[in-house]
Amino acid sequence: MTRSNSLFAALRAAFPADLDQVAIETADTPAPLHYTWRDLERGTAMMANLLRSLELPALSRVAVQVDKSVEALMLYLAVLREGHVYLPLNSAYQAAEVEYFIGNAEPAVVVCASRNFGWVSPLAFRLGTRNVFTLDDDRSGTLLARAALQSDTHEPVRRRSDDLAAILYTSGTTGRSKGAMLTHGNLLANARVLNDYWGWRPGDVLVHALPIFHVHGLFVASHGALLSGSRMIWFNRFDPQAVIARLPEASVFMGVPTLYVRMLAEPALTRAACATMRLFISGSAPLLLDTFTQWQQRTGHTLLERYGMSETVMLTSNPFSPASARRGGTVGFPLPGVGLRVHDDQERPLPAGEIGGIQVRGPNVFEGYWRMPGKTAEEFTADGWFRTGDVGCVDAEGRVSIVGRSKDLVISGGFNVYPAEIEGWLNDMPGVAESAVIGVPHADFGEAVVAVVVPRPGATLDSQALIDALKARIAHFKVPKALVLAAELPRNTMGKVQKNRLREQHQALFIAA
Repeated sequence: MTRSNSLFAALRAAFPADLDQVAIETADTPAPLHYTWRDLERGTAMMANLLRSLELPALSRVAVQVDKSVEALMLYLAVLREGHVYLPLNSAYQAAEVEYFIGNAEPAVVVCASRNFGWVSPLAFRLGTRNVFTLDDDRSGTLLARAALQSDTHEPVRRRSDDLAAILYTSGTTGRSKGAMLTHGNLLANARVLNDYWGWRPGDVLVHALPIFHVHGLFVASHGALLSGSRMIWFNRFDPQAVIARLPEASVFMGVPTLYVRMLAEPALTRAACATMRLFISGSAPLLLDTFTQWQQRTGHTLLERYGMSETVMLTSNPFSPASARRGGTVGFPLPGVGLRVHDDQERPLPAGEIGGIQVRGPNVFEGYWRMPGKTAEEFTADGWFRTGDVGCVDAEGRVSIVGRSKDLVISGGFNVYPAEIEGWLNDMPGVAESAVIGVPHADFGEAVVAVVVPRPGATLDSQALIDALKARIAHFKVPKALVLAAELPRNTMGKVQKNRLREQHQALFIAA
């Protein structure tokens, strides 16, 4: 039997024969809700029929900025089912950010939380979007009200492997966000590789406590469970005590380092609590070796760290088996089908152990940036390898270690923060002459965003007032954890700000003595 090239069709084919089994159980709703596989089938059909009733052009974009819920996951599947393109937006994004995404992607449909409808709808209508719905995490909103009137049967739209399935916006070093275009083939190839590599099997139970607006929670975790027909214990919000309490019913957990640090702070995290677990996966941010070691000692489990990005989904992984082959401080080996090489600034290949720019290729690597052909061409080599912007090395055994990011990207709590964007906001504020934003080590977030600001001559600045002003303009995860006032920024002979010196000066800011 030929395997489908459509992501939804492949996921749907993996549903168990008994559709009345529980597929998802909510863990933090007022009362537990149990969604069967039949509920997923019917719910996605009704939402897909709603989209069909709008008579949208083929491959229309559907932008979604809502709180996490099972219905939000069903909306994602429904967009795929009807053959359109899913555009997830972080629920923390503010109006200026959302305005750019809608203006750039030109979605035919926008779905937002009810509390934001008052500012999202006029913004979307002004930019040409014709359909705006609401969806809340308590199973309310106009999307569900309209979908409830639709048929619960739907013939999925066929899609080729090179058809667009999702656009994920990832900020650039210039501050202008780029839409990474992922195809059905990209997402399905990666999901199938991870399904095999991590040993997913029927009977697995995933504790899903990640957000579903980026790669880790939406693609890696959700696709993994769906493609293996595995049940999910679903948390709309992460709570360390509540998650630990449900681990005895589960076998798989995925988290960013921040989640593991917070669970380590709970006395309830014991070997007994993790007795049924077979796999803990960490990613989306650097995992400190101390966290890796503490987790091993407390739980008896060795964290599996992996490496990926919005443009490529997953690229490398520490081995699933044996667990003893996992190494702290590394992200493992290139996944099957993934090519990975390290080059110097002159595009010359480097030998094992030498540090340079990481380049990759494979069926999981994206098609390019939405409406940015020049930027797309710039990020690929002449022979078709994608320049990740990450800096690392490969040892003699083939293990990959990430040592930094050539583009100064800060990954805080699993979220990408691009300094140029924050610097742009700061530099526009009254009294600010210039600024530099860096990432420094933080036990909880992996890295913390720190801003160093130089006042204009004669100006008096207040660090907290600047932070408060940023909170009203940008997503909370981008707001600096500390803002330091300085007389000047260190520069080299060419006038370039030496951020490495700033990182050295402030690296102990969040490390306890």
